[in-house]
Amino acid sequence: MNISRACALGACALILLAGIGAAAQGAERSDLTLGDAVELALKNNPELLASRYELTAAQARSLQAGLRPNPELSLELENFAGSGEARGTDALETTLSLSQVIELGDKRGLRRSLAEADGDLIAIEQRARQLDVLAEVTRRFIDVAAAQERARFAAESTQLSQKTLDTITARVNAARAPLAEGSRARIGLTRAQIEERQTRSELQSARHALAAQWGKAEPGFVAAKADLFAFAPVQALAALLERIERNPDITRFASEARLRDAELRLAQAQSRPNLALSLGVRQIAASNDTALVAGFSMPLQVFDRNQGGIREAHARRAQSDAQLQAALTRARTTLFALYQEMTAARERTEALRSDALPQAQTALEQTQSGYERGRFSLLELLTAQQELLELRSAAIDAAADYHRLLAELERVTSEPLTTNDLEASLP
Repeated sequence: MNISRACALGACALILLAGIGAAAQGAERSDLTLGDAVELALKNNPELLASRYELTAAQARSLQAGLRPNPELSLELENFAGSGEARGTDALETTLSLSQVIELGDKRGLRRSLAEADGDLIAIEQRARQLDVLAEVTRRFIDVAAAQERARFAAESTQLSQKTLDTITARVNAARAPLAEGSRARIGLTRAQIEERQTRSELQSARHALAAQWGKAEPGFVAAKADLFAFAPVQALAALLERIERNPDITRFASEARLRDAELRLAQAQSRPNLALSLGVRQIAASNDTALVAGFSMPLQVFDRNQGGIREAHARRAQSDAQLQAALTRARTTLFALYQEMTAARERTEALRSDALPQAQTALEQTQSGYERGRFSLLELLTAQQELLELRSAAIDAAADYHRLLAELERVTSEPLTTNDLEASLP
Protein backbone atom coordinates (compact mmCIF):
# COMPACT_ATOMS: atom_id res chain seq x y z
CA MET A 1 0.00 0.00 0.00
CA ASN A 2 1.50 3.38 -0.96
CA ILE A 3 1.53 6.53 1.09
CA SER A 4 -1.38 8.20 -0.71
CA ARG A 5 -3.54 5.13 -0.06
CA ALA A 6 -2.45 5.15 3.57
CA CYS A 7 -3.51 8.76 3.93
CA ALA A 8 -6.83 7.94 2.31
CA LEU A 9 -7.35 5.36 5.02
CA GLY A 10 -7.01 8.13 7.60
CA ALA A 11 -4.84 8.64 10.69
CA CYS A 12 -2.40 10.81 8.75
CA ALA A 13 -3.42 14.25 9.86
CA LEU A 14 -1.35 15.69 9.11
CA ILE A 15 -0.02 18.86 9.28
CA LEU A 16 2.64 17.32 11.38
CA LEU A 17 4.12 16.28 8.07
CA ALA A 18 6.96 18.44 6.94
CA GLY A 19 6.94 16.43 3.72
CA ILE A 20 6.51 12.77 2.87
CA GLY A 21 9.80 11.02 2.29
CA ALA A 22 10.43 7.67 0.68
CA ALA A 23 11.12 5.16 3.43
CA ALA A 24 14.13 3.04 2.62
CA GLN A 25 13.98 -0.07 4.74
CA GLY A 26 16.82 -0.51 7.13
CA ALA A 27 18.43 2.81 6.17
CA GLU A 28 19.70 5.10 8.90
CA ARG A 29 18.18 8.56 8.62
CA SER A 30 18.56 11.77 10.55
CA ASP A 31 14.96 12.97 10.15
CA LEU A 32 11.83 10.81 9.98
CA THR A 33 8.60 12.15 8.53
CA LEU A 34 5.20 10.79 9.43
CA GLY A 35 4.98 9.45 5.88
CA ASP A 36 8.15 7.45 6.45
CA ALA A 37 6.77 6.03 9.69
CA VAL A 38 3.44 5.10 8.07
CA GLU A 39 5.10 3.31 5.15
CA LEU A 40 7.45 1.39 7.42
CA ALA A 41 4.55 0.32 9.66
CA LEU A 42 2.35 -0.79 6.75
CA LYS A 43 5.18 -2.92 5.39
CA ASN A 44 6.58 -4.33 8.61
CA ASN A 45 4.11 -4.05 11.49
CA PRO A 46 4.10 -7.50 13.15
CA GLU A 47 0.35 -7.50 13.79
CA LEU A 48 -0.45 -6.60 10.18
CA LEU A 49 1.94 -9.23 8.88
CA ALA A 50 0.24 -11.87 11.05
CA SER A 51 -3.29 -10.77 10.10
CA ARG A 52 -2.62 -11.15 6.38
CA TYR A 53 -2.74 -14.92 6.80
CA GLU A 54 -6.43 -14.55 7.68
CA LEU A 55 -7.15 -13.35 4.14
CA THR A 56 -5.25 -16.31 2.70
CA ALA A 57 -7.25 -18.64 4.93
CA ALA A 58 -10.52 -17.03 3.81
CA GLN A 59 -9.58 -17.53 0.17
CA ALA A 60 -8.86 -21.19 0.93
CA ARG A 61 -12.29 -21.56 2.57
CA SER A 62 -13.94 -20.06 -0.50
CA LEU A 63 -12.13 -22.58 -2.69
CA GLN A 64 -13.21 -25.45 -0.46
CA ALA A 65 -16.82 -24.28 -0.34
CA GLY A 66 -17.10 -24.45 -4.14
CA LEU A 67 -16.07 -28.11 -4.40
CA ARG A 68 -18.60 -30.81 -5.21
CA PRO A 69 -19.10 -33.80 -2.88
CA ASN A 70 -16.79 -36.68 -3.73
CA PRO A 71 -18.24 -39.79 -5.41
CA GLU A 72 -18.28 -42.93 -3.28
CA LEU A 73 -17.00 -46.33 -4.36
CA SER A 74 -18.42 -49.35 -2.53
CA LEU A 75 -17.97 -53.12 -2.65
CA GLU A 76 -20.52 -55.53 -1.24
CA LEU A 77 -20.10 -59.30 -0.73
CA GLU A 78 -23.30 -61.35 -0.19
CA ASN A 79 -24.26 -65.05 0.29
CA PHE A 80 -20.94 -66.51 1.38
CA ALA A 81 -19.59 -68.49 4.33
CA GLY A 82 -23.11 -69.72 5.12
CA SER A 83 -24.69 -73.14 5.17
CA GLY A 84 -26.19 -75.36 2.56
CA GLU A 85 -26.04 -73.84 -0.90
CA ALA A 86 -24.52 -70.66 0.59
CA ARG A 87 -21.58 -72.66 1.96
CA GLY A 88 -18.17 -71.24 1.06
CA THR A 89 -18.31 -68.96 -1.99
CA ASP A 90 -20.54 -71.10 -4.21
CA ALA A 91 -23.43 -68.61 -3.94
CA LEU A 92 -21.27 -65.51 -3.60
CA GLU A 93 -22.62 -62.31 -5.12
CA THR A 94 -20.21 -59.43 -5.49
CA THR A 95 -21.45 -55.90 -6.18
CA LEU A 96 -19.14 -53.02 -7.12
CA SER A 97 -20.97 -49.70 -7.27
CA LEU A 98 -20.29 -46.02 -7.63
CA SER A 99 -22.57 -43.46 -5.98
CA GLN A 100 -22.77 -39.67 -6.12
CA VAL A 101 -24.66 -37.19 -3.94
CA ILE A 102 -26.62 -34.66 -5.99
CA GLU A 103 -27.07 -31.45 -4.01
CA LEU A 104 -30.39 -29.75 -4.56
CA GLY A 105 -31.21 -26.10 -3.93
CA ASP A 106 -27.86 -24.79 -5.26
CA LYS A 107 -26.19 -25.59 -1.94
CA ARG A 108 -22.72 -25.51 -3.48
CA GLY A 109 -23.23 -22.02 -4.92
CA LEU A 110 -24.68 -20.81 -1.64
CA ARG A 111 -21.74 -22.22 0.31
CA ARG A 112 -19.38 -20.40 -2.03
CA SER A 113 -21.35 -17.16 -1.63
CA LEU A 114 -21.19 -17.54 2.14
CA ALA A 115 -17.44 -18.08 2.06
CA GLU A 116 -16.96 -15.07 -0.24
CA ALA A 117 -19.06 -12.88 2.07
CA ASP A 118 -16.92 -14.06 4.98
CA GLY A 119 -13.81 -13.15 3.00
CA ASP A 120 -15.20 -9.66 2.30
CA LEU A 121 -15.82 -9.18 6.01
CA ILE A 122 -12.27 -10.25 6.84
CA ALA A 123 -10.94 -7.82 4.22
CA ILE A 124 -12.84 -4.97 5.89
CA GLU A 125 -11.56 -6.04 9.31
CA GLN A 126 -8.06 -6.04 7.83
CA ARG A 127 -8.60 -2.46 6.69
CA ALA A 128 -9.82 -1.52 10.18
CA ARG A 129 -6.70 -3.15 11.60
CA GLN A 130 -4.58 -1.06 9.24
CA LEU A 131 -6.38 2.06 10.46
CA ASP A 132 -5.62 1.07 14.05
CA VAL A 133 -1.94 0.71 13.19
CA LEU A 134 -1.88 4.04 11.33
CA ALA A 135 -3.57 5.78 14.26
CA GLU A 136 -1.10 4.24 16.70
CA VAL A 137 1.86 5.25 14.51
CA THR A 138 0.49 8.79 14.43
CA ARG A 139 0.11 8.88 18.21
CA ARG A 140 3.65 7.58 18.68
CA PHE A 141 4.96 10.10 16.16
CA ILE A 142 3.21 12.92 18.03
CA ASP A 143 4.74 11.63 21.27
CA VAL A 144 8.20 11.91 19.70
CA ALA A 145 7.49 15.40 18.37
CA ALA A 146 6.21 16.54 21.78
CA ALA A 147 9.17 14.93 23.57
CA GLN A 148 11.52 16.77 21.21
CA GLU A 149 9.90 20.08 22.10
CA ARG A 150 10.12 19.31 25.81
CA ALA A 151 13.79 18.38 25.47
CA ARG A 152 14.47 21.60 23.57
CA PHE A 153 12.71 23.75 26.16
CA ALA A 154 14.45 21.86 28.97
CA ALA A 155 17.80 22.70 27.39
CA GLU A 156 16.74 26.35 27.14
CA SER A 157 15.64 26.21 30.78
CA THR A 158 19.08 24.97 31.77
CA GLN A 159 20.66 27.83 29.86
CA LEU A 160 18.29 30.26 31.54
CA SER A 161 19.14 28.86 34.97
CA GLN A 162 22.83 29.13 34.16
CA LYS A 163 22.37 32.74 33.09
CA THR A 164 20.49 33.46 36.32
CA LEU A 165 23.25 31.85 38.36
CA ASP A 166 25.87 33.95 36.55
CA THR A 167 23.89 37.11 37.27
CA ILE A 168 23.43 36.24 40.94
CA THR A 169 27.08 35.20 41.33
CA ALA A 170 28.12 38.60 39.98
CA ARG A 171 25.84 40.32 42.50
CA VAL A 172 27.10 38.13 45.35
CA ASN A 173 30.72 38.86 44.40
CA ALA A 174 29.88 42.55 44.36
CA ALA A 175 28.32 42.17 47.82
CA ARG A 176 25.00 43.26 46.39
CA ALA A 177 23.21 39.98 47.23
CA PRO A 178 23.51 37.49 50.10
CA LEU A 179 25.32 34.16 49.68
CA ALA A 180 22.00 32.32 50.15
CA GLU A 181 20.74 33.64 46.82
CA GLY A 182 23.74 32.06 45.07
CA SER A 183 22.95 28.72 46.74
CA ARG A 184 19.31 28.91 45.67
CA ALA A 185 20.36 29.70 42.10
CA ARG A 186 22.71 26.70 42.03
CA ILE A 187 19.86 24.49 43.30
CA GLY A 188 17.67 25.83 40.49
CA LEU A 189 20.38 25.01 37.94
CA THR A 190 20.71 21.47 39.31
CA ARG A 191 16.97 20.96 39.04
CA ALA A 192 16.99 22.24 35.47
CA GLN A 193 19.80 19.87 34.57
CA ILE A 194 17.91 16.94 36.11
CA GLU A 195 14.78 17.91 34.18
CA GLU A 196 16.82 18.13 30.96
CA ARG A 197 18.20 14.62 31.47
CA GLN A 198 14.69 13.36 32.21
CA THR A 199 13.27 14.86 29.02
CA ARG A 200 16.09 13.32 26.97
CA SER A 201 15.29 9.94 28.52
CA GLU A 202 11.59 10.35 27.71
CA LEU A 203 12.52 11.27 24.13
CA GLN A 204 14.54 8.08 23.78
CA SER A 205 11.62 6.03 25.09
CA ALA A 206 9.25 7.73 22.65
CA ARG A 207 11.60 7.04 19.72
CA HIS A 208 11.86 3.36 20.64
CA ALA A 209 8.08 3.07 21.05
CA LEU A 210 7.61 4.52 17.55
CA ALA A 211 10.18 2.16 16.00
CA ALA A 212 8.39 -0.80 17.63
CA GLN A 213 5.45 -0.10 15.32
CA TRP A 214 7.50 -1.49 12.43
CA GLY A 215 9.11 -4.23 14.51
CA LYS A 216 12.48 -2.62 15.19
CA ALA A 217 14.27 -2.67 18.53
CA GLU A 218 16.33 0.42 17.62
CA PRO A 219 14.82 3.63 16.18
CA GLY A 220 17.13 4.03 13.19
CA PHE A 221 16.36 7.76 13.09
CA VAL A 222 17.48 10.77 15.08
CA ALA A 223 14.46 13.08 15.07
CA ALA A 224 10.86 13.30 13.96
CA LYS A 225 10.49 15.95 11.28
CA ALA A 226 7.38 17.79 12.41
CA ASP A 227 6.01 21.17 13.42
CA LEU A 228 3.95 20.53 16.52
CA PHE A 229 2.45 24.03 16.45
CA ALA A 230 1.30 24.02 12.81
CA PHE A 231 -2.49 23.86 12.56
CA ALA A 232 -4.30 23.56 9.23
CA PRO A 233 -8.04 24.25 8.87
CA VAL A 234 -10.27 21.30 9.74
CA GLN A 235 -13.59 20.60 8.08
CA ALA A 236 -16.85 21.38 9.84
CA LEU A 237 -18.43 18.88 12.21
CA ALA A 238 -21.51 18.44 9.99
CA ALA A 239 -19.34 17.34 7.06
CA LEU A 240 -17.55 14.80 9.25
CA LEU A 241 -20.81 13.34 10.52
CA GLU A 242 -21.91 12.73 6.93
CA ARG A 243 -18.75 10.73 6.21
CA ILE A 244 -18.74 8.56 9.29
CA GLU A 245 -20.56 5.67 7.61
CA ARG A 246 -17.51 5.07 5.39
CA ASN A 247 -15.46 4.00 8.39
CA PRO A 248 -14.62 0.27 8.14
CA ASP A 249 -15.89 -0.16 11.71
CA ILE A 250 -19.30 0.77 10.28
CA THR A 251 -19.05 -0.74 6.81
CA ARG A 252 -18.16 -4.07 8.37
CA PHE A 253 -21.76 -4.28 9.58
CA ALA A 254 -23.02 -3.87 6.02
CA SER A 255 -20.67 -6.66 4.98
CA GLU A 256 -21.79 -8.70 7.97
CA ALA A 257 -25.40 -8.21 6.87
CA ARG A 258 -24.49 -9.73 3.49
CA LEU A 259 -22.82 -12.58 5.35
CA ARG A 260 -25.97 -13.15 7.42
CA ASP A 261 -28.11 -13.07 4.26
CA ALA A 262 -25.88 -15.75 2.75
CA GLU A 263 -26.18 -17.82 5.93
CA LEU A 264 -29.96 -17.52 5.79
CA ARG A 265 -30.15 -18.60 2.15
CA LEU A 266 -27.91 -21.58 2.85
CA ALA A 267 -29.97 -22.56 5.92
CA GLN A 268 -33.12 -22.45 3.81
CA ALA A 269 -31.48 -24.52 1.06
CA GLN A 270 -30.38 -27.09 3.62
CA SER A 271 -34.03 -27.77 4.40
CA ARG A 272 -34.22 -29.46 0.98
CA PRO A 273 -32.91 -33.04 0.92
CA ASN A 274 -30.09 -34.22 -1.31
CA LEU A 275 -30.30 -37.18 -3.69
CA ALA A 276 -27.78 -40.02 -3.72
CA LEU A 277 -27.60 -41.95 -7.03
CA SER A 278 -25.67 -45.20 -7.41
CA LEU A 279 -24.79 -47.51 -10.28
CA GLY A 280 -22.89 -50.78 -10.07
CA VAL A 281 -22.09 -54.23 -11.41
CA ARG A 282 -23.03 -57.48 -9.63
CA GLN A 283 -21.15 -60.74 -10.15
CA ILE A 284 -23.21 -63.91 -9.38
CA ALA A 285 -20.83 -66.77 -8.64
CA ALA A 286 -23.45 -69.54 -8.88
CA SER A 287 -24.22 -68.83 -12.54
CA ASN A 288 -21.12 -66.85 -13.37
CA ASP A 289 -23.41 -64.10 -14.62
CA THR A 290 -23.17 -60.34 -14.24
CA ALA A 291 -25.91 -57.76 -13.86
CA LEU A 292 -26.23 -54.03 -13.37
CA VAL A 293 -27.62 -52.59 -10.16
CA ALA A 294 -28.90 -49.02 -9.71
CA GLY A 295 -30.51 -47.12 -6.93
CA PHE A 296 -31.12 -43.82 -5.29
CA SER A 297 -31.73 -42.61 -1.76
CA MET A 298 -33.19 -39.45 -0.26
CA PRO A 299 -33.83 -38.59 3.38
CA LEU A 300 -37.45 -38.03 4.32
CA GLN A 301 -37.97 -34.54 5.77
CA VAL A 302 -40.29 -35.74 8.52
CA PHE A 303 -38.73 -34.30 11.67
CA ASP A 304 -35.62 -32.29 10.74
CA ARG A 305 -36.25 -29.59 8.17
CA ASN A 306 -33.49 -27.37 9.57
CA GLN A 307 -36.09 -25.25 11.36
CA GLY A 308 -33.66 -24.26 14.12
CA GLY A 309 -30.91 -23.30 11.65
CA ILE A 310 -33.30 -21.09 9.68
CA ARG A 311 -34.60 -19.41 12.82
CA GLU A 312 -31.06 -18.75 14.06
CA ALA A 313 -30.08 -17.27 10.69
CA HIS A 314 -33.08 -14.90 10.85
CA ALA A 315 -32.07 -13.85 14.37
CA ARG A 316 -28.44 -13.26 13.34
CA ARG A 317 -29.60 -11.12 10.43
CA ALA A 318 -31.77 -8.95 12.66
CA GLN A 319 -28.95 -8.70 15.18
CA SER A 320 -26.55 -7.30 12.56
CA ASP A 321 -29.01 -4.47 11.81
CA ALA A 322 -29.32 -3.65 15.52
CA GLN A 323 -25.55 -3.69 15.93
CA LEU A 324 -25.16 -1.33 12.99
CA GLN A 325 -27.48 1.23 14.56
CA ALA A 326 -25.72 0.92 17.93
CA ALA A 327 -22.31 1.36 16.27
CA LEU A 328 -23.49 4.44 14.36
CA THR A 329 -24.79 5.99 17.57
CA ARG A 330 -21.50 5.35 19.38
CA ALA A 331 -19.45 6.65 16.47
CA ARG A 332 -21.44 9.88 16.18
CA THR A 333 -21.22 10.48 19.93
CA THR A 334 -17.48 9.83 19.91
CA LEU A 335 -16.97 12.06 16.88
CA PHE A 336 -18.83 14.96 18.49
CA ALA A 337 -16.86 14.66 21.75
CA LEU A 338 -13.51 14.39 19.96
CA TYR A 339 -14.28 17.38 17.77
CA GLN A 340 -15.15 19.54 20.78
CA GLU A 341 -12.03 18.48 22.65
CA MET A 342 -9.85 19.07 19.58
CA THR A 343 -11.29 22.55 19.10
CA ALA A 344 -10.68 23.36 22.76
CA ALA A 345 -7.10 22.08 22.56
CA ARG A 346 -6.42 24.24 19.54
CA GLU A 347 -7.90 27.34 21.16
CA ARG A 348 -5.91 26.63 24.31
CA THR A 349 -2.67 26.30 22.33
CA GLU A 350 -3.26 29.47 20.33
CA ALA A 351 -4.14 31.44 23.46
CA LEU A 352 -1.00 30.29 25.22
CA ARG A 353 1.28 31.02 22.28
CA SER A 354 -0.26 34.30 21.15
CA ASP A 355 -1.07 35.82 24.52
CA ALA A 356 0.21 34.14 27.67
CA LEU A 357 3.70 33.14 26.51
CA PRO A 358 4.68 36.56 25.06
CA GLN A 359 3.48 38.23 28.25
CA ALA A 360 5.39 35.74 30.41
CA GLN A 361 8.52 36.27 28.29
CA THR A 362 8.20 40.04 28.64
CA ALA A 363 7.57 39.72 32.37
CA LEU A 364 10.71 37.60 32.78
CA GLU A 365 12.85 40.01 30.81
CA GLN A 366 11.56 42.95 32.88
CA THR A 367 12.09 41.02 36.12
CA GLN A 368 15.63 40.05 35.11
CA SER A 369 16.44 43.64 34.25
CA GLY A 370 14.88 44.87 37.48
CA TYR A 371 16.68 42.23 39.56
CA GLU A 372 20.04 43.31 38.15
CA ARG A 373 19.22 46.86 39.28
CA GLY A 374 18.00 45.66 42.66
CA ARG A 375 14.34 46.45 42.05
CA PHE A 376 13.09 42.84 42.29
CA SER A 377 13.93 40.03 44.67
CA LEU A 378 15.32 36.63 43.70
CA LEU A 379 11.98 35.05 44.57
CA GLU A 380 10.24 37.28 42.05
CA LEU A 381 12.81 36.40 39.40
CA LEU A 382 12.51 32.65 40.02
CA THR A 383 8.71 32.92 40.01
CA ALA A 384 8.78 34.67 36.62
CA GLN A 385 11.06 31.96 35.24
CA GLN A 386 8.83 29.19 36.58
CA GLU A 387 5.71 30.78 35.10
CA LEU A 388 7.34 30.93 31.68
CA LEU A 389 8.48 27.31 31.84
CA GLU A 390 5.04 26.11 32.97
CA LEU A 391 3.34 27.98 30.14
CA ARG A 392 5.76 26.51 27.61
CA SER A 393 5.04 23.03 28.92
CA ALA A 394 1.28 23.68 28.83
CA ALA A 395 1.53 24.85 25.20
CA ILE A 396 3.37 21.66 24.21
CA ASP A 397 0.78 19.51 25.98
CA ALA A 398 -2.11 21.39 24.35
CA ALA A 399 -0.59 21.13 20.85
CA ALA A 400 0.14 17.42 21.31
CA ASP A 401 -3.43 16.89 22.54
CA TYR A 402 -4.76 18.66 19.46
CA HIS A 403 -2.85 16.43 17.06
CA ARG A 404 -3.73 13.26 19.00
CA LEU A 405 -7.42 14.19 18.94
CA LEU A 406 -7.19 14.99 15.24
CA ALA A 407 -5.67 11.56 14.64
CA GLU A 408 -8.52 9.96 16.60
CA LEU A 409 -11.04 11.89 14.51
CA GLU A 410 -9.37 10.65 11.34
CA ARG A 411 -9.57 7.12 12.72
CA VAL A 412 -13.31 7.53 13.29
CA THR A 413 -13.93 8.97 9.81
CA SER A 414 -11.17 6.93 8.10
CA GLU A 415 -10.27 9.99 6.01
CA PRO A 416 -7.95 13.01 6.36
CA LEU A 417 -9.74 15.95 7.93
CA THR A 418 -7.54 18.96 7.21
CA THR A 419 -8.49 20.85 4.08
CA ASN A 420 -4.90 20.78 2.81
CA ASP A 421 -4.79 17.00 3.00
CA LEU A 422 -8.21 16.73 1.45
CA GLU A 423 -7.15 18.83 -1.51
CA ALA A 424 -3.98 16.80 -1.86
CA SER A 425 -6.00 13.59 -2.06
CA LEU A 426 -8.25 14.83 -4.86
CA PRO A 427 -7.48 13.52 -8.38
